[in-house]
Amino acid sequence: MWRKKLSGRKNIIILVSLVLVSFALVTFDIRRSQSPTIFETALMWLVSPIQNLITHTLDSVGDAVDHYLLAAEVSKENEKLKKEIDKLIRQNNELREELRQKSRVDDLMRYQEERQLKSVVARVVGRDATQWARVVYINKGTQDGIKENLPVVTSTGVVGHVIQAGLNTSKVMLVVDGRSSVDTLFSHDRISGIVVGTGMEFCEMKYVPITAEVNVGDQIISSGLGGVYPKGLVVGTVISITKATQGLFQEITIAPSADFGRLEEVLVLLSSDKPQT
Repeated sequence: MWRKKLSGRKNIIILVSLVLVSFALVTFDIRRSQSPTIFETALMWLVSPIQNLITHTLDSVGDAVDHYLLAAEVSKENEKLKKEIDKLIRQNNELREELRQKSRVDDLMRYQEERQLKSVVARVVGRDATQWARVVYINKGTQDGIKENLPVVTSTGVVGHVIQAGLNTSKVMLVVDGRSSVDTLFSHDRISGIVVGTGMEFCEMKYVPITAEVNVGDQIISSGLGGVYPKGLVVGTVISITKATQGLFQEITIAPSADFGRLEEVLVLLSSDKPQT
C-alpha cells in the first residue's frame, strides 16, 4: 500500500516538474543553434495539451469579459438615446401646443380687428362647476382694466360676463350658469326673448310667443339690452322647439355658440361702444 502511495506522489511530482519546466521554456527565450532535443520534444508533447487548455480557457474568459463590456456599453448608449428621444417628443408636444395656442389667439385677434373691439385677451386658468353654477377663472384682473359686468366672448360668440374682478384674476359666469340671463333676438326676424342658463350644457329661451315662427338652426344674438352685452353678439342656435297646446310661450332649447368644453383663451370686452348687427 505504501509503495502505491509513494508511486502516486512520484507521478504527481514528475507532472508538476514537467509543467514548470515547460513554462520556463516558454517564458525564457533560450537561443539554440540546432533543432530541439528529444527531451524538449517529449516535454512539449506532454505539456502542449495543458497549454492549449489554459490558452482556450483564457481566450473564453476574455471573450466573455469583452461581450459583457460591449453589452454594458450598448445598454448605456440605448438609455442615453431613449432619454434624447423622450426629450425630443416632449419638445415636439410643447411646440405643437404653442402652435395651437397661437392659432386660437390669432382667431381672437382677427375677431377683435374685424369688429373693432377694445378688448383684452385672457387665458382660462380655473373652472368651477356645481349642479347649477358654471364659472371659470381668467388670468387678467383690475390691473388689466377688467371690472365686473364686462362681457366675455370668443370668436364663435358669447361666453359669459365678469362677476368678480381681482388684481390679477377674475371670475366669469358662463351663459349656461343657472343664474345667467341674456336679453336676445332671433337674427332673422328680430323676435325677442331671454336666454337663461340651466346649469347644464344647454340654455333655454324664454318668453317667445307661441305664434312666432321659430325653426331649428335659427341663430340667437344679444339684443344690447340689460347693460352687459352689446348688441349683435352670437349667443347660440335653436336645437329644439316645443309648442304647448296651452300657454302663451314656446319652449326653446339653445345650444351656446361657445364650446365650453374646450375653452382656453377668451376676449374680455372693455368697451360697450361696438358695431351693431
